[in-house]
Amino acid sequence: MALDLSYEVTGEGPPLIVLHGLFGAGRNWRAIAKGLADRHRVWTLDLRNHGDSPWDEDMSYEAMAGDIRAFMARHGLEGAAVMGHSMGGKAAMTLALARPETVGKLIVVDIAPVGRPPDLRSYVKAMAGIDLSTVSRRAEVGELLAPAVEDRSVRAFLLQSLVMKDGALQWRLNLDAIGRRMEAIGGFPQDLLDRHYAGPTHFIAGALSAYVKPEHRDLILRLFPNTTMSVIAGAGHWVHAEKPVSFLRAVRRFLDGQG
Repeated sequence: MALDLSYEVTGEGPPLIVLHGLFGAGRNWRAIAKGLADRHRVWTLDLRNHGDSPWDEDMSYEAMAGDIRAFMARHGLEGAAVMGHSMGGKAAMTLALARPETVGKLIVVDIAPVGRPPDLRSYVKAMAGIDLSTVSRRAEVGELLAPAVEDRSVRAFLLQSLVMKDGALQWRLNLDAIGRRMEAIGGFPQDLLDRHYAGPTHFIAGALSAYVKPEHRDLILRLFPNTTMSVIAGAGHWVHAEKPVSFLRAVRRFLDGQG
C-alpha cells in the first residue's frame, strides 16, 4: 500500500517533483527549490522512512515509486517533471520505466541504473548506536559519529536528520528498516532493464564522483534513449550542494528545452 508522503511546495509554474537521496529529506533541497521557484512549482518530497513521511519495512524502489505515483495522482501531478538524487534518482528512474506516462521529464542526479555495494551500513550502525537520551546538542552527536564517519561534510549532512522533539533529540529516519534493507537500496530493479523511457531525460553527474561511470553510458542510453548529460566540474556526489550555481544552470537549461 502506498504511503502518504510529507512534502513542501514553493513557487509557481509547471510542476517539478524533487526526490532526495538516502539519509536526506525534502528540506535539504530548499535552496534549489527556491532557485527554481520563479519558473516552476517545486514539490520537495520526503521519501518513506525519511523526514516526516511514514515508516514502513519495505524500502524497495518499486514501493518508493508507488508512493510517488500515488502522490502525483493525489495532487493532480501526472505528467510532471521529476528530479531525483542518488536513491531518489533510482526511485525516479523506476517510476519512469514502470509507468512512463506519469513522468513528463526526468532528471537523474549522480546515480546510474545499476547496483552498488551496500557500503553505508556503518553509518546506520553509528547513528543507531548513539544513546540520544544522553546528549542535548547536535555537536555532541557529531563528535560521537566522528570515529565511524570521518568526513566532516558527511557528518554535517547526516546531522540534518537530527531534530529536537518534545525536549529530546531524535532521528527523522527509520534506521532499523534502512539498515535491514540496505541491499535493496544499493540495487536496482532487474526486471526493468528490458524497459525504456522515451521522454526527455537529463543525467547530471559530479566530475569528482564515481557513481556514474563511462561504462554506464550504454545502459543509460538503452533505458533512456532521449538522454542528454551534464558533468559538473569540481563537484562530488552531492552536486546540488557543492556547486549549486552550475547545478541550477544545468537544470534550468534542460527544463527550458535547451539541452
